[in-house]
Amino acid sequence: MLKTKSRWRISQHWPKAIVLLFVALLFACGSSATATPQSGGSSSTSPTAKPAATSAVTAPTAVPQATAEPPAMMKPAGTLNIGQKETGIFEAHPRFVSSPRIQFTSSTVGEGLVAIQPDLSPGPSLAKSWSISPDYLTWTINLQEGVQFHKGYGEMTAEDVIYSYRQFGEGALHARAGIINRFWSGVEGATQEAVDNYTVKVTTPTPWVPVQVFEYMRNLGGSSTWVVSKKQSDEIGAEAASKNIAATGPWQIEDFSSGEFWKMSAVRDHWRQTPYFAEMIYWSIPEESARVAGFQTGNLDNFDMAFDTISTVDKVPGAKLVSWANSGQAGLNLYGQLYQTDRDGNPYKDYDCANAWVSCDADPDSAEWAKTVKVKKALAISIDRQTLVDTVLSGFGNPLAFRDWMGFESRMDPSWVHEFDPVLAKQLLTEAGYPDGFTITLATAIRGAPSEKEACEAVAQYWEAIGVDVKFQDIPYSTIRPTLITRQFQGATCHTVSARLSPIIGMSNYVKQSTFSYGTEHPWMEEHISDALEEVDPVKLVAKENEITDWMFKNVMAFGIYSHDAVWPIGPKVDPKWDQYDYSENRIANSFEYAKPR
Repeated sequence: MLKTKSRWRISQHWPKAIVLLFVALLFACGSSATATPQSGGSSSTSPTAKPAATSAVTAPTAVPQATAEPPAMMKPAGTLNIGQKETGIFEAHPRFVSSPRIQFTSSTVGEGLVAIQPDLSPGPSLAKSWSISPDYLTWTINLQEGVQFHKGYGEMTAEDVIYSYRQFGEGALHARAGIINRFWSGVEGATQEAVDNYTVKVTTPTPWVPVQVFEYMRNLGGSSTWVVSKKQSDEIGAEAASKNIAATGPWQIEDFSSGEFWKMSAVRDHWRQTPYFAEMIYWSIPEESARVAGFQTGNLDNFDMAFDTISTVDKVPGAKLVSWANSGQAGLNLYGQLYQTDRDGNPYKDYDCANAWVSCDADPDSAEWAKTVKVKKALAISIDRQTLVDTVLSGFGNPLAFRDWMGFESRMDPSWVHEFDPVLAKQLLTEAGYPDGFTITLATAIRGAPSEKEACEAVAQYWEAIGVDVKFQDIPYSTIRPTLITRQFQGATCHTVSARLSPIIGMSNYVKQSTFSYGTEHPWMEEHISDALEEVDPVKLVAKENEITDWMFKNVMAFGIYSHDAVWPIGPKVDPKWDQYDYSENRIANSFEYAKPR
C-alpha cells in the first residue's frame, strides 16, 4: 500500500528538467559499498510473504476461493512518484502492446484473470474460479461480477474477455501471442463461448498444460495480460483506445509522454482495492545516478535500484529497504542457432554458420557440431558466476547454470554446472579452431532487473579475458525485441526473467510457434518441447523437462548466469509494508494500490 503527499506536481515540461536536477545532485551518490544480504528477509523491514520455490501444476478440479468484499469507500490523496529505467510509450490495447510496456501496464492499469500465489499456484483475480475437464480439453472460467471498466465503459463481461485475448493473439506482439492465439481462436476445432455475462467456456482439440495457460493469464510480469472494454474499441477504434485504455485495474491512465512519464489516477470504488494515493507517476529515468538523486531529495518514493546503491539509499533518513529472495534470474541466449525451418516450412534466411557459436551441421553426432559445442562451452565456463554474484549483485543472489530453473534447483541434475575454468575455455577455443578468438555481439536487453547492465558488462569482460572480441550493446529491450521476434538478431543477450511457474514455460521460447524467441531452434528440441507442452501428467512433465534440459545442457544450447533477490527502496513518506497481489514478479516494486502513507 503506497501513499504519499508529493511536494511536486506534474508538468508537461518537467521530466527532462527533473533528470537534469537529479544529475546536479549527484554529490550524495558516490557509495558502492557491499551490503550483507539477509536470508529470507529485508535490510530494514520484512515483506509480508516470500514466494515459495515449488512447482505448480494445477489439478483439473482446482477452484480458488472468491476474494474478500471490496474495501470501504475512501478518498485517495497525494502522489506516488516511481523511477523506472524504461517504460516505453504508453500503449495498452492487447493488439498493439509489447514489452517492456506489458509489465508496467498489467500491474497498474490492467488486471489478469489470475493472481499467482506465494507457492506459485494460480489464485483468483478477474476470474473468481475455474474448472478444467479431466481430459484437459474444456476450460470453464467464472468471472467476478460488478467489475467496472475505466472511463465509464460499463461492466466487464465474458465477451470482453474473449475479445481481449483474441486481440492479444492476433496482434502477434505479446511474447506469448502464438500460445494465446492457439488457445483462444487460432486452432481448428477450438471454440470460445460466452455462456453468460460471467462465464467463459473454452474447448480445445488437444490438452493444455495448465501452467502454460496460467502463465499468460497472470497479473504481473512481461508475459501477463489484462482485459479491456470491447465497447471502447468498437466506438473509437483500437488504436485510439490503446492510448487511453479502458481496462479494470486500480489505476487509470491520464497522461503520458514517450520516454518521460506515465501519469495515472486512482480508480474510486475499485472492485478489489481503491488506491490510497490519488495519483501515481512512472518516470522514465535511464541513469541509476539520477534515480538515486531523486530518491535522496524526496522527489521519488521508489525506484528501480542496483544492488551497489543499497548502502547509499540506506543512509537516506526515514528510507526503508524491503528484500525478496528468488525474485528473478538471468540467462545467456545465443541467437542464430536456427537449425530447422520456420513456421511456413522455409529455412531461416538469417541462419549463418559463419558465426562461431552456430554449427554448419545440425547433426548432434557430427564433428562440426562437436566443434561448435566446444565454442559454447568455452563461453559458459569463462564466467565466474560466484564472483559476479558476490560483487555485482553484492551477494544478493546465487549462481545458476541453466536458465529458467530458479526455484526448481532441487530437481536439477548435479552435473548441470559450468565450473569456472578460463584456462580450459581458451583450450576449447583453440581445439575448435579459434585460437585467437572470434567476434560476437552481446546486448544487455534491459528489462528492469537490478544490476542487469553491470552484470552483462561483467560477462563481456570474462569473454574478452579468453580472447573473444565482444561488441557490447547497451540498449533498451524495446529496441532489440523486434529483431528477437523475427529471429534476425545474431549474437548473445543477457536476458532476465522472473520466476517461472514451471521450467517448461521457459522452454516454450525454443519452438517455432513461439512469438518470442530465445534464438535457438533444433528439430530435437522442437519435437521434445512440443510434446512436453501437451503433457498434463505432472510426474511425466517433470521427467520430460529434465530430459530436455539435460540434452540442452550437454549441447550448450543456452545457459544460466545467476538468480537474484530484489531489494525495494521505499521513501520516508510511504509505509514499507503492503500486501503483494501477485507473487510471480517482484524484481521491482508493484501492487502500489495497497501502499499507504506513513
